[in-house]
Amino acid sequence: MAVERTAVNPVTWSVDLGFNQGEVVSGQARTLYVSGQTAMSVDGKPQHDGDMAAQLTLSVDNLEAVLGEAGMSLANLVRLNVYTTDVDLLFQHYGALAGRLGAAGVAPAGTMLGVTRLAVPGQLVELEGTAVA
Repeated sequence: MAVERTAVNPVTWSVDLGFNQGEVVSGQARTLYVSGQTAMSVDGKPQHDGDMAAQLTLSVDNLEAVLGEAGMSLANLVRLNVYTTDVDLLFQHYGALAGRLGAAGVAPAGTMLGVTRLAVPGQLVELEGTAVA
């Protein structure tokens, strides 16, 4: 059964920022809940201390790796939560994330939260997602 996604946007300002207010998903056969992905190397070492752009890029790479291991891609994301220790700094580099989501043809529902710190000291951004296929 094919997955059908229907954007739910009672207001449309969020679409310009790369996310839908909600998505109705029907027909999914599998759901993947992705733990928060940060800028960690394959051996679990934090990377790019203090560099938001590099951390965001590696976090998306790590998110894609989990999706790929499950036979999915960014195109399967229906929800993406973003946690950051510096919302203003993240917005300066958000185009990198929005561009990759746009290239995948997806605008998942999501939440962005500013937090005091993440689990690993020095990490500035964490991405947590839900994907369906």
